[in-house]
Amino acid sequence: MRVALLADIHANLAALEAVLRDAAAQGFDACWHLGDVVGYGPDPDAVVGRLVELEAPGVGGNHDGAAAGLLPLDQFVPLAAEANRWTAQTISPATLEFLRGLPQVVRDGGVTLVHGTLADPVWEYFSTYEAAERHFALQETPWSVTGHTHLPLVVRQGPVSGELDIVVPEHGGVVELGAGPVCINPGSVGQPRDGDARAGYAILDTGTGEATFRRVEYDIAATQQRMMAAGLPGPLIERLARGR
Repeated sequence: MRVALLADIHANLAALEAVLRDAAAQGFDACWHLGDVVGYGPDPDAVVGRLVELEAPGVGGNHDGAAAGLLPLDQFVPLAAEANRWTAQTISPATLEFLRGLPQVVRDGGVTLVHGTLADPVWEYFSTYEAAERHFALQETPWSVTGHTHLPLVVRQGPVSGELDIVVPEHGGVVELGAGPVCINPGSVGQPRDGDARAGYAILDTGTGEATFRRVEYDIAATQQRMMAAGLPGPLIERLARGR
């Protein structure tokens, strides 16, 4: 099965649609999302509606929790809190129900989905050796997929030595996952932070045991215009073009 891995869409419909077009050209059988479906961007209802159409299973992130009233806004930096407040005031009842129903962890066959880490599914960044070790200690499946950092990454842990092998994939990069434990971060669809403004995602081939990482051009200016029309904070609008 070929699965499109979508993380940190952040209510950026233009980026999501561009990714789905690219994924269709590559060929995929299903989509999984890794949380932070909303927050920052201007189209929360449309993005959630698209995921519902795709019947895409997934997990909740911290921004999803804030928009759904499950996490207090004072846990966020001011710009994120302002965007989450706008989202909470804007979303439809159907979107609110969707966000409130997202689980923190999903296990699908040999793959575990989580937004942060298994030690702290909503908040912890899989960005340090210590976080990786905490995560792998709780990983019960060969492979896991995470989001939250907005950075594409593959981390493999030696089954005997416990040493970590870290791969930072570029566009078109194909990573052999091996028997595991392995953690994949496909990067961010809606707000990349690695200096590449193109939307990022990955395709996991469960048959070959490979993950292919993709970057896709999309109409950044159109998303920025919608953010301006919504009155979202200027720094959040500007950062899209920088990929930071």
